[in-house]
Amino acid sequence: QVQLVESGGGLVQAGGSLRLSCAASGRTFSTYAMGWFRQAPGKEREFVAAISRSGGTSHYTDSVKGRFTISRDNAKNTVYLQKNSLKPEDTAVYYCAAETGVWSPRNRNAYDYWGQGTQVTVSS
Repeated sequence: QVQLVESGGGLVQAGGSLRLSCAASGRTFSTYAMGWFRQAPGKEREFVAAISRSGGTSHYTDSVKGRFTISRDNAKNTVYLQKNSLKPEDTAVYYCAAETGVWSPRNRNAYDYWGQGTQVTVSS
């Protein structure tokens, strides 16, 4: 079992920054890949970013490339999502997820464990 707890969400003005954190427990952190997804009201949950077990490889959805950075600290059992140049369309509940099997970074159905989500609201 893996438990994931997100933090760092909140209200920010357009152009601002936020850093989300996701603390993991219950299993050796370096044995699973991590992803961030988001879900806006009335929309499906979508892929945002993912990072490999070692942290050496990352993937991003096109809309956040150059603005968001995913990173992980395996010593602290934590994955981060640094979000810069935020836009109103980034408003959503953000979820972190852990994938313990074959890594399929953009496929939400491949992730085995999910956090409860943290709300990010970007005002214009």
